[in-house]
Amino acid sequence: MNEFPVVLVINCGSSSIKFSVLDVATCDVLMAGIADGMNTENAFLSINGDKPIHLAHSNYEDALKAIAFELEKRDLTDSVALIGHRIAHGGELFTQSVIITDEIIDNIRRVSPLAPLHNYANLSGIDAARHLFPAVRQVAVFDTSFHQTLAPEAYLYGLPWEYFSSLGVRRYGFHGTSHRYVSRRAYELLDLDEKNSGLIVAHLGNGASICAVRNGQSVDTSMGMTPLEGLMMGTRSGDVDFGAMAWIAKETGQTLSDLERVVNKESGLLGISGLSSDLRVLEKAWHEGHERARLAIKTFVHRIARHIAGHAASLHRLDGIIFTGGIGENSVLIRQLVIEHLGVLGLTLDVEMNKQPNSHGESIISANPSQVICAVIPTNEEKMIALDAIHLGNVKAPVEFA
Repeated sequence: MNEFPVVLVINCGSSSIKFSVLDVATCDVLMAGIADGMNTENAFLSINGDKPIHLAHSNYEDALKAIAFELEKRDLTDSVALIGHRIAHGGELFTQSVIITDEIIDNIRRVSPLAPLHNYANLSGIDAARHLFPAVRQVAVFDTSFHQTLAPEAYLYGLPWEYFSSLGVRRYGFHGTSHRYVSRRAYELLDLDEKNSGLIVAHLGNGASICAVRNGQSVDTSMGMTPLEGLMMGTRSGDVDFGAMAWIAKETGQTLSDLERVVNKESGLLGISGLSSDLRVLEKAWHEGHERARLAIKTFVHRIARHIAGHAASLHRLDGIIFTGGIGENSVLIRQLVIEHLGVLGLTLDVEMNKQPNSHGESIISANPSQVICAVIPTNEEKMIALDAIHLGNVKAPVEFA
């Protein structure tokens, strides 16, 4: 074992590689960055927010070579004891994080048609990392695995049985690593018994989802077979009547591919506001009286509150509602509007605590008394991936989550 071991966490997307290096002893981030513009002539690498470095070669292996070179410049290469990979979709095959082997890679490839845009990029990252770090144990952490505890009645669609049995059409859910990390932090912050508790976690960002966590396990979640289902998001429609889409296709002559683009790339906050998918832009417009920006935000909030209340029905008790993700952690307005919308559940907001900046960290924002505690807990998917790698790699884990 290296004297000062670190974990390299890699998240290969369809056009970028995000990475971070965490100290095994503390899980503090020592270095982080992104290689963006993959497979284009404009690819670049940025470390710790510094000036971007142009990448002459833009495939995954060359980008990871550039990252490895930056590690070497900082005397970190020999310290890499473990590598954790974020994998978008594990299908029904993966219920937890696993050490990567040839068999595991074959199984990831088997389920990759469920998320072709992301999983094949994830596999490219694994192949490149195994080539560059052949002696380092590597771990796969699946965005879907936390939700594999859903009961059939929670994951089945009301479709003919053969679509499920033959094609695997069902709810899988996403943001699982975030929901898992945040719920575990919530047990400590709210002083709850993990084995007898009920939480709703609202991961709100450009992509957004709700998760009901009963006794430490996911029992319901808003995203479905793909990340399109559920909440309205930055550019995704969220729940929409399929009959409405069929009618649009008939009236406009648009193809299935056209409509798939519309509901994924042209809808949500962007579609209703006609202005932006960025909530910060819309909040500014809200205060300036932009009617469609206000309508987009109100619709966004309505969907969030409706899903939170609906997911509570999957719990035996409701101890807390946790906000996380870029919007959940930073938007005072969205948290306020959602909590006001959920007065039926006995929620009361502490206005001053809600105004605390994100730098305040974990905080309780519900007033006393409130029948349900509301809190903000910053997510840390990289840390959760690192902790899984540490656990599976038989390295002495930090005290937290040990």
